[in-house]
Amino acid sequence: MAEEIQKEGVETETVEAEVKEPLEEKGIIEANLKGDLPEIKTGDIVKVHQKIKEKIKDKSKESKIKERIQIFEGQVLAKKHGKGISATITVRKVIDGIGVEKIFPIHSPSIEKIEVVRSGKTRRSKLYYLRTAKGRKAKLKTVEGEKE
Repeated sequence: MAEEIQKEGVETETVEAEVKEPLEEKGIIEANLKGDLPEIKTGDIVKVHQKIKEKIKDKSKESKIKERIQIFEGQVLAKKHGKGISATITVRKVIDGIGVEKIFPIHSPSIEKIEVVRSGKTRRSKLYYLRTAKGRKAKLKTVEGEKE
């Protein structure tokens, strides 16, 4: 892209505008996508295996980093941002009468794996109404043919 700049009494000058090419985005994105993910839908009950890094202090006062896997099991309320690198799922579970929701980026390196435990039958894409539902209204029917 060349632009001509005219100055008073000076000949025209050609200036090359720098065009920033995006990094090889497609190649980088494809390299970080996970291919072994199950088909996750809203209403499914899933187990998300997440890597957690912990610092452990020794007697020698040096801290070591230990990795472990923590499992979060709950119901998928929403699935956002399609199937790309920024895709996320919102998972909710109730612990001691208190609802806990976590948003997991499904292609994150900290996610070890996602297992679908049970599929629920829904007619909506976002199940935010389950936050306030109590008793029978908070339960979804399971899809026929699925093992429990």
